[in-house]
Amino acid sequence: MPLGLLGKKIGMTQLFDDKGAIIPVTLVEAGPCPVIQKRTEESDGYNAVQIGFDAKPERLVNKPAAGHFKKAGASPVRYVREFRGEETTGINVGESLSVTIFEAGDLVDVVGTTKGRGFTSVRKRHGSKPGPKSHGSMYHNRPGSNGGSSQPARTFPGKPLAGQHGSLRVTAKNLQVVRADAEKNILIIKGSIPGANGGYVMIRKGAAKK
Repeated sequence: MPLGLLGKKIGMTQLFDDKGAIIPVTLVEAGPCPVIQKRTEESDGYNAVQIGFDAKPERLVNKPAAGHFKKAGASPVRYVREFRGEETTGINVGESLSVTIFEAGDLVDVVGTTKGRGFTSVRKRHGSKPGPKSHGSMYHNRPGSNGGSSQPARTFPGKPLAGQHGSLRVTAKNLQVVRADAEKNILIIKGSIPGANGGYVMIRKGAAKK
């Protein structure tokens, strides 16, 4: 069975351990996730399980997607992703996955989309420091030199400049599961995860720390 779920970030809070120390945690509404499709080496060239999350009204689903869900015997969902490289023999199309596949102490990788900041300056995007504040310096919030004059007569790739900031796919690795509430479909994960509150995330089993 693939150890992975789809969910929605609720927000952050804090818990206290047995010694009274504060543990920063993120609450994630994870599952139930219906299994929509299975891919195998024989038919598709790779092993994967396709699951979905967050019910969607049938009137908002186009005909190709409606047929795909109907074939699996599942209700339409808004968020569909594949978990590749997992063994598919222990799972069947049509069944549902829940937070019970995780236990307290498990390490997980959480994939999400970071907050979009729009077009930002080089200071906000890359954290560059301002120049002198004295009169006449004429260098306060500039990005700095962009390159040589006649040689090489171009700006090198990777130069920190103003531009699109955020809205990137980011993976937070080896986060620890503090608690899995099967009754409320809530997964409590230690630390922060990428994305804004209400954003969709993928939760998969993480690699053990070396």
